[in-house]
Amino acid sequence: MSDDLAIAARRRDGGAIFALALAVRIAVVAWAAGRFPPTADGTYYHRIAERIAAGLGYTWLWPDGVVTYAAHYPVGYPGAVGALYAVFGARPAVAMVLNAVVGALAALAVHRLAIRAAPRSRAVPALAGALVALHPGLVAYTPAVMTEGVTGSLVACAAWASARARERRPALAPFAVLGLLVGAATLVRPQALLLAPLFAGLALLGSPPGDAVRRGSFAARAARRAAPVLVTVLAALVVCAPWTARNCARMNQCALVSVNGGWNLLIGADPASTGAWAPIQVPEACREVFDEAGKDACFGREARRYIAEHPGAWLGLVPRKLAATFDYCGAAGWYLHASNAAAFTEDDKVALGAVETVFERLVLLCALAWAARMPAPTPGALPPPHPLPHPDDRARGPSLAQRALVPARLALFALGVVAALHVHAWVGYLALLGLALLQGRALLRAPMLALSALAVLAATAATHAVFFGAGRYALVVFPLLSGLAALAAARQSPEPPRAGAPHPASRAPSAPARVERRATLTAPPGLLHPRRPSARERVPPAGEPGGETDALD
Repeated sequence: MSDDLAIAARRRDGGAIFALALAVRIAVVAWAAGRFPPTADGTYYHRIAERIAAGLGYTWLWPDGVVTYAAHYPVGYPGAVGALYAVFGARPAVAMVLNAVVGALAALAVHRLAIRAAPRSRAVPALAGALVALHPGLVAYTPAVMTEGVTGSLVACAAWASARARERRPALAPFAVLGLLVGAATLVRPQALLLAPLFAGLALLGSPPGDAVRRGSFAARAARRAAPVLVTVLAALVVCAPWTARNCARMNQCALVSVNGGWNLLIGADPASTGAWAPIQVPEACREVFDEAGKDACFGREARRYIAEHPGAWLGLVPRKLAATFDYCGAAGWYLHASNAAAFTEDDKVALGAVETVFERLVLLCALAWAARMPAPTPGALPPPHPLPHPDDRARGPSLAQRALVPARLALFALGVVAALHVHAWVGYLALLGLALLQGRALLRAPMLALSALAVLAATAATHAVFFGAGRYALVVFPLLSGLAALAAARQSPEPPRAGAPHPASRAPSAPARVERRATLTAPPGLLHPRRPSARERVPPAGEPGGETDALD
C-alpha cells in the first residue's frame, strides 16, 4: 500500500473509531437520560451548573436562604455544563451528551497515539482505539454527571498534543497547546496540573532536528531545554489564572482551583480509614471555623500535624488507598444504582462490575506483557562491525547488573500476573510501573502512548496514596492504559526515527576507536563515514514533520 493510501486508510480508521465511540455512548445516553437523575457529587455539579446558567455564578444557596460564594468543587466541569445548560436547558441529558462527545475524543486521541507507536501496523492502532471506544467502565459511566471520565479524556488529548509537540520541536507553539489542554484538565481535576511538566518533559526526550539544543553554551542549551517546559506550565496556569483571581477576591484566600485539598488530606489521614472516602472527623481546632476556605485550611493544618506526629501510621494507610483505587472500579454500576435502584438493580450493578473488572484485568495483563518484553534495539543504531569482533567483547558478555535484571523482570511479571488474577490488582499496577522502570534507558525510547500511560498511572497512584482512594479515580488512567495494552499485539521492532532523532543514514558510528582502527582495512566504504543522502533519498520517516504521522493529524 502506498504512503498516501495508508494515510487515507488510517484517517478513515480514526473517523470510524470516533464514530463508534460516540454512537455507543449516545445510545447509553438515550437509555439513561430519563431514568437516572444526578446523584452523589453529581447532584452538586448539576446544581452549580444550574446557577451558572442562570447568571448567579458559582454560588451556593443554603437551606436558610443565605447565598455564599463557593469553590469546594473544581469549577471546570460545572462551568462547561452550565454554559451548555444556558443554551440547551438545564437538563442532565445535556451533561450526558457532553460526556459522550468528550469520551469519544479519548478514543480518537489514543488511536492517533497508537499510530505513532506502531507505524507499520493498521490493526494495532485500530485495536487501541476500539478498546477505549468500547471500554465497559468508560461507556457505562457516560450518564454520570461526574468529572473522572471527562478528565481521562482530556488527559488522553493532552498526551496526543505532547506527541505532536515532540514531532514539531523546537517550535514552542505545540507546547502551548499542550499546556492549554492540561490547564483545562486542571480546572476539572486540579491534580492534573502535575502532568504539565511531565508531558512536556516526555516530549523533550531525544534531540530536536539538527541537534540545535547541543549548540551554544551550557546556559543556552539549558534555556532551550527549559523553555518548552516553562511554556507548558505557564499556559496551564494562564487557563487557571482567572479562576484563581476570583478565588482570591471571593473566598478570602487564594486557591488555584478549589478549596478541598485540606478536606481530602484529613480524610486520608484518619487512622480508622479504609482507604476510601469517609465522613470527615472534624478536629477540635476547626469546630468554630465556618468560612469555607478557612475550614479547608484548618483541616489541612490538622492533617499535616497528624502526619508529622504519626508518619508510620499514615504510610500504613497507603496500601488501603491504592486498593480502594485500583482493585475494583465499579464506578458506573455504583452511580446508576445510587441514582435509581429500581431501574438499575443490585444484580445489574454486580453484573456490570464483573464485566468491567474482567475487561480491566485483561488490559492490565496485556500491559504487563508489553512491559515484560525485552526492549527493542535503539532505533537507527548501526550494527557492530561483525567481521572483526574484539575478543574481549565476546568474553565479557552481559554485565552482572544486566544478568540480574532477567530474574527481576521475571519476578515482577509473575507478581503482576498473579495480582491481576487476584483481588488486589493494585499490586499488578505497581508491578507494571516497576517493569517499565527496569527497561532502563530503553524506556526513554518508548512511544509517547506508553510513556504518557505510565506517567498518568504513576501520578494517579501517588496522588491517591497521599489523599484517599476510590474506584472511580482509576477511570482517569483507563483510556491511555487501554491503548498501552494494545501495544502488546505490536511486533517488537524499533520505531522509525522520530523528529528529534538524527536520521540513521547521517549518524556517525559510535564504535570505540580501537574497533574503528581495526575495521578500517575491511569495512565497506560508507560504513565508517556514511555519505550524506541525496535530496531524492532524503524522505522524512514516519513521525517526523512531513512524514506519515505528521500528515495524519
